[in-house]
Amino acid sequence: MNLEEIRELVMLLDKTSLTELKVETEDFKLTLRKGLSRPEAIPIPEPKAEDKMPVLLPSREVTPAQELVSISSPMVGTYYQAPSPDSEPFVKVGDIVNKGQTLCIVEAMKLMNDIKSDYDGTMVEVAVENGQPVEYNQVLFWIKRS
Repeated sequence: MNLEEIRELVMLLDKTSLTELKVETEDFKLTLRKGLSRPEAIPIPEPKAEDKMPVLLPSREVTPAQELVSISSPMVGTYYQAPSPDSEPFVKVGDIVNKGQTLCIVEAMKLMNDIKSDYDGTMVEVAVENGQPVEYNQVLFWIKRS
């Protein structure tokens, strides 16, 4: 099965009310699912004072778990940080973002899909590089909710 055939199956699944599609051959297995919600930050219980150790998160501020949320890719595609190669990125670390604001573009099957913020807050981390392939549900951004 080639990439174009897989893309056609993704489009087919998207146009139907099906939530899962499985394709199996002798040497190939493919399962496609849709309609799964984006994961949000899961609150972590506060440890006892005597059990506390410093927590270091690479390249982002330490914040309470309920304030730090992720924005994930809703599809497989290519991540673009700006509307064109010579444009400024939609967002950078430290920017204030608003719910509904475009954060990036994910290109899938020659279609450009705007990825918008589900939250108001401050951009803490951009987790992918421009032009990088991304997977379904891969974290693209970390936002500190306001």
